[in-house]
Amino acid sequence: MRILLSNDDSVFAKGITVLYKTLAQAHDVTVIAPDRNCSGASNALSLHNPLRIQQLDNGFYSVNGTPSDCVHLGVNCFLDEDPELVVSGINHGANLGDDVIYSGTVAAATEGRYMGLPAIAVSLTSHEGKHFETAAKVVLEIIRKLQVHPLPSNQILNINVPDVPYEQLTGIKVTRQGKRHRAEGMVKDTDAFGREIYWYGPSGAEQEAGPGTDFHAIAHGYCSVTPLSVDMTAQESLAGMEDWLNKSIS
Repeated sequence: MRILLSNDDSVFAKGITVLYKTLAQAHDVTVIAPDRNCSGASNALSLHNPLRIQQLDNGFYSVNGTPSDCVHLGVNCFLDEDPELVVSGINHGANLGDDVIYSGTVAAATEGRYMGLPAIAVSLTSHEGKHFETAAKVVLEIIRKLQVHPLPSNQILNINVPDVPYEQLTGIKVTRQGKRHRAEGMVKDTDAFGREIYWYGPSGAEQEAGPGTDFHAIAHGYCSVTPLSVDMTAQESLAGMEDWLNKSIS
């Protein structure tokens, strides 16, 4: 299978290197990833600066853009043949619940689906990154299943894997997104010239993390596999919205 592999932690990140080495044993893999850390880039595209692509000594391709840029450039222009699958990761840290809105890892997979290709995103739920091989092995298993049972055309998979040896995984669970509390406040500081600057504070704590959620699965040692729809239409609200619009305002 031809696979386009990208991420948001940069082309130099350990996670993408480990995943490449695992996937390349069974598949034709091309790596096109950002030249720097783009965590939190979401689905941003570089519309005001030209994109440049450079091949590194290890054969990976580096792009001076976002994760979405990398996938868009690879599929639309750079590769001789369309990939059969887009894989994004392995991210250094979890992408659970509301995190997917901001995640460059998930965005790269989403861009692949927008380009008409099946796509998956994978994250290791620890910034320590001790067991990337575990996540890589899980991805290899998921790909085997996708080859037999493809995803619906409007979905991607968001995979989160505990940072433990593969043998210590409790199992793999299909999950839904949990929810976080409102994010904590900004951190106020001053720069070297005494001017005020602000940093984002920690993510909000888990709010909805009960059975069936990605948070719950990870907390109990399971790998979480969450199907995400790239069509954000609230289908269940369409009929009620017609009534809402037609209500008079007095």
